[in-house]
Amino acid sequence: MAVLWPERCKAIVSVGGYLISSPEGNQAPWPPEPAFLFWYQYYFATPVGKAGYAKYLDQFNKFIWHQASPKWSFDDATYNRTAASFNNPDHVDIVMHDYRWRLGLADGERKYDDLEKRLAALPVVTVPTITMEGDSNGAIHAPSTAYRNKFSGKYDYRLITGGVGHNLPQEAPQPFAQAVIDVDGY
Repeated sequence: MAVLWPERCKAIVSVGGYLISSPEGNQAPWPPEPAFLFWYQYYFATPVGKAGYAKYLDQFNKFIWHQASPKWSFDDATYNRTAASFNNPDHVDIVMHDYRWRLGLADGERKYDDLEKRLAALPVVTVPTITMEGDSNGAIHAPSTAYRNKFSGKYDYRLITGGVGHNLPQEAPQPFAQAVIDVDGY
């Protein structure tokens, strides 16, 4: 939204940095360690991966949560509040399509091809932005210096310490809420 229709956005808080990608952009090969962090995307690109995710949904999601946020000690009640959204008859198909689309193995919605083309050009974000990252993010992510030039408006980067992983808004709600309040004042 902020890059396609900046006039509709006052400002943004982006957890994880600059998060625009495309199937074409995801065709670059990765060295072993970052490729390993995406193991489940490759597994889910197969019929057995889809069947495995459907059969072991909670086990997969908890495992991936632990991988992406290795220092987050969430309890079953915390997981179960989110897991309620997985009880959707379309959940598995949507997740599989997303990962397959990322790898260029599934088509997107044709009516959005023009928007996808515009996003694939990796446009600059012109609205005021705060990007945030947890200091223990176990998911693959670029260093903040790699995407700084993708933001041309007022900008701030915040590294949230204390073992915060990939799910920063849930793991560190106060710093996240403060970023929303702060960017509103830009």
